[in-house]
Amino acid sequence: MSIQEKFDRLGTDNAPGQEVRQQTSQIEGLMRGDVLPGVPVDFSHGDVDAHQPTPGSFEIFSAGVAAGGRQAYTEYRGDIGIRELLAPRLAAFTGAPVDARDGMIITPGTQGALFLAVAGTMMRGDKVAIIQPDYFANRKLVEFFEGEMVPVRLGYADVEGRAGIDLEELESAFKAGAKVFLFSNPNNPAGVVYSQQEIDAIAKLASRYGVTVIVDQLYSRLLYSGVTYTHLRARDIDAENVVTILGPSKTESLSGYRVGVAFGSKTVINRMEKLQAIVSLRAGGYSQAVLRTWFDEPAGWMEERIRQHQAIRDDLLAFLRATPGIAARTPDAGSYLFPRLPELAVSHADFVRILRLQAGVTVTPGTEFSPHTGNSVRLNFSQDHEGAVDAVRRLVTLVERYRS
Repeated sequence: MSIQEKFDRLGTDNAPGQEVRQQTSQIEGLMRGDVLPGVPVDFSHGDVDAHQPTPGSFEIFSAGVAAGGRQAYTEYRGDIGIRELLAPRLAAFTGAPVDARDGMIITPGTQGALFLAVAGTMMRGDKVAIIQPDYFANRKLVEFFEGEMVPVRLGYADVEGRAGIDLEELESAFKAGAKVFLFSNPNNPAGVVYSQQEIDAIAKLASRYGVTVIVDQLYSRLLYSGVTYTHLRARDIDAENVVTILGPSKTESLSGYRVGVAFGSKTVINRMEKLQAIVSLRAGGYSQAVLRTWFDEPAGWMEERIRQHQAIRDDLLAFLRATPGIAARTPDAGSYLFPRLPELAVSHADFVRILRLQAGVTVTPGTEFSPHTGNSVRLNFSQDHEGAVDAVRRLVTLVERYRS
């Protein structure tokens, strides 16, 4: 593989914020009917104007700027004072101790943590177990580092009360020599949460086969009514075999500050710091200060945020399910819907482009998350409530217009 082919395979054109690169000339002749009126809505990412960042975050960021060099040039793994402040909060949340000094790193967003964690646990030719569907960067990072991806099916659409991981496939992947298992919980894009039984089984299998597990828990605070969450690191698994990734970018709408954390295996965290030192040096020194607001929001703030998102989720689901041929499982957590569309007279890839051009609605195609979910689209419904409902109404109108 040439270096150009290696980068071409990253395929970022459908990543959030990159939809402007989508080709339009090839589908102009396919578009039917008038352009639908309505305010453009970008479901590829959340709207931080509709759901504003944690109260006081800007003031704390400004204080970090005022601190000048003391805040700008932190340790590569992050300001020790902030890490010591976060460690007991993260320990209380996840149910296991967090070592602020040796077992935690602050990164440029959780995306930065994911890059460093994958790079710190695999080498060229290593086998890595990957859930399908799951966060699009997981597969791309493994491919970029020239590992061998071993897919594990997530039957999220066929079950309730659990994520639907195929544990036999997971064990087969471990038996085949997978050294790393990478997954998101809640799952991105389907929003399903792994049950305690599934998490315990993952812990048992990882321990039996000596597999390092990287778990992305970015949406684990945004849980809906009646949902129970189980933290892998709090179960029966060697702490040196787990890296947990968390951050305030989504639920707390702090994505613009680009800060995340990874904690767990001291060995892997140390490797991550060495790599961060040559990739970005550190997370933005001034931005690290906003982590002081994390897990310290005003009383009732998180409950209200969850209530708002659950109301949007329920209204969108009702609208989608009223349309013949569209199916969608109810997300347990997070702000993603992953509906399956019916057969259309155009390819689903073309429909995604048509939707943006003819309805002003941007979605992420299902092929970003698995080659088997090309008939699905991901909607980040962390949007203005009324605007999101109207955008889904336009989506449904175009489904009817292009129905096979």
